[in-house]
Amino acid sequence: MNEQHNPWFDATVQQLNDPQNQRVWSVIVSLFGDLAQDKGAQISGGALTRIITPMGIKPEAIRVALHRLRKDGWIESARAGRASVHYLTEYGRKQSAAVTPRIYERRAAVPGEWHLLIAEDGAGQATLDDVLMLPSYVAVNRTTALGRGPVPQSLDDLLAAGVNSIAVPDWLKSRLFPDHLCEACAALQRDLQQISAPPAVLTPEQTGTLRTLIVHRWRRVVLRHPDLPSGFHPADWTGETCRALVFTLLDQLPRPDLAALDSLSE
Repeated sequence: MNEQHNPWFDATVQQLNDPQNQRVWSVIVSLFGDLAQDKGAQISGGALTRIITPMGIKPEAIRVALHRLRKDGWIESARAGRASVHYLTEYGRKQSAAVTPRIYERRAAVPGEWHLLIAEDGAGQATLDDVLMLPSYVAVNRTTALGRGPVPQSLDDLLAAGVNSIAVPDWLKSRLFPDHLCEACAALQRDLQQISAPPAVLTPEQTGTLRTLIVHRWRRVVLRHPDLPSGFHPADWTGETCRALVFTLLDQLPRPDLAALDSLSE
């Protein structure tokens, strides 16, 4: 099927293309996480190609990336008549579901109950390292962590104390939101601000392309910092303005129906 020429679509794809090194396998993970995360959801090879190639990614690179994702247990592929179909494995769905709340959360974290954990070298340090694997904890330094919620009762190796009020110094803000992350967020915000409202006539695959680009760029920002209230943000952090722009545009680009994508001529 020939792509419907749309100058707005072409310009928007160019605006949203990731300025950093684009890993094709990561783009595909973003695509499936947004469009086909549910059990039983699948995308044909033809639809996948039509969604991704407008980003400047060649079909050969898509095939290589799919091979890697199959090898890593993220995706399964099968034949459906003369065509191929691809879908997330149970592992892939689990990994996607784990980060979905962070990616699609429309509001920043709000202040709440906090506690501080302090470890001694040795066994206590190993316990703290395990705790820091949980998304509700932030490392302050090698032996100290800050956690959301009430003081846990089962960490005997650690000094634990509830915190009623938190003063966050600039050095910790800079550690949690480093310059390269602030710059990536600001770049995405600038790109989104230059995009006008979508036209009414977009094909399903064009919508899929744009949603994948938006989610991929936003995912690379929001999953690289802890989910923290504004008191932890440095002065140059534009994350919440960027978040609002992301969802304003996604709301104007509703997810295409997978059946509509796969009903198109291969």
